[in-house]
Amino acid sequence: MSEGVEWAAHMCVLLHWADDRAPVPAARLAEAYDLPTPYLVKQLQALGRAGITESVPGRNGGVQLARPASRITLMDVVAAIEGKDDAFACTEVRQRGMNAQRPARDFARPCGIAHAMRGAELAWRRELAATSIADLAASTPAGRADDARRFLARA
Repeated sequence: MSEGVEWAAHMCVLLHWADDRAPVPAARLAEAYDLPTPYLVKQLQALGRAGITESVPGRNGGVQLARPASRITLMDVVAAIEGKDDAFACTEVRQRGMNAQRPARDFARPCGIAHAMRGAELAWRRELAATSIADLAASTPAGRADDARRFLARA
């Protein structure tokens, strides 16, 4: 998984903490974690296409969450940045080499590896889907939200 997922999740938490203020300029969000603004903008665009963030134009514009943080899951963020494809794609390597001449019926059912990987994928997705941005924000050490708000308020 790319580092972009981590940054995107952190940006969503920051935007959640800033929700009672004006939208946050992308450059300010990038500065919060010492990221190049063009890199962060790429992540914000992906989040925007997924309906997680929205841009507010104008002099006091910026980025804000498009819906409440309690309705944005970590799975939403992962899917926005990485795509919705499964992490593991079975390519049926068992049908090659020493097994190339075996009849197709020998491979009618997924192998144990594909079965185990699918189970792990489903468990992983369920866990991410059960964790909201609001949950992540609530689990941070005391005072971080206030620190973030002070940082974002400085121009």
